[in-house]
Amino acid sequence: MTRERHGLGVVAAWLAYGIWGLFPLYFHALRPAGADEILAHRILWTLVLCAFVLVLRHELFDLLRQLRGRLALGVGIAAYLIGINWFVYVYAVGTGRTNEAALGYFLNPIVTVALGVLVLGERLRPLQWVAVGIGALAALYLTFAGGGLPWISLVLACSFGGYGLTKKRLGATLPALSSLSAETIFLAPPALGLVWWLSATGESTFTSEGTWHLLLLVSAGVVTAIPLLLFAEAARRIPLVTIGLIQFITPVLQLIVSVTILREQLSTARWVGFAIVWVALIFLSIDSLATARRRRRPPADEVELLEPVEPL
Repeated sequence: MTRERHGLGVVAAWLAYGIWGLFPLYFHALRPAGADEILAHRILWTLVLCAFVLVLRHELFDLLRQLRGRLALGVGIAAYLIGINWFVYVYAVGTGRTNEAALGYFLNPIVTVALGVLVLGERLRPLQWVAVGIGALAALYLTFAGGGLPWISLVLACSFGGYGLTKKRLGATLPALSSLSAETIFLAPPALGLVWWLSATGESTFTSEGTWHLLLLVSAGVVTAIPLLLFAEAARRIPLVTIGLIQFITPVLQLIVSVTILREQLSTARWVGFAIVWVALIFLSIDSLATARRRRRPPADEVELLEPVEPL
């Protein structure tokens, strides 16, 4: 791996996670559109953009021919899991609970590790057990001291964890652009139905809030695709452990935006809950770095083969 290739990968990862971290500002600017309308337009305009690029690359019909059997089932499950994740995230921003969304993405690595044990039967290393235990403690604390179950955080963490698990089970079947296209194909029918229903009931804001609002909704496709493609580029250039550490920039930015720009109020219990989760993430990060170092020093009689990592 050349230094230039690694440097470009790091820049791409920072840009991808930085854009995702600033998403609350974009969704906040889409008011008065509700979470359901924003989700529908995000799906449809993303599909339009992806289909356009695939047509230019003569890959659209190849993708449609592949969507059958086990692949179609897996892509469909992944699509509706990410659809739930998108909806709850936009709902959180629209209702002034961006900080709960940030907590969900802090919890996501811990949930992913736990799913590896529960679903894949993976064995955890000691520090991973510590991180999962502390993460569970944080959820319990926030439930009892924070005044109720942090359902937004848990739904976001579990839906994205389930999405990643589904993609892992599918393997590197589709590249990033084709994968996003396939998922939006599955989500397009209900999204079209929702847009029609909102228009029929007079609740659509697409053409009633001025040109700027219309253009913001149409730009949802570009806003969705750009960080994904940056992430895909990063995944080809830098180790997964590096990406895993950079990913925390997203919830950090979300939290900063929620407190400083959107002026959301966080209780003391909420701050304590965040602190508990951060402790868990420190243990998880230490374990990831130590494991990466061990893998870079294989025994003299072994050769480690590093295969390219496909993005989620």
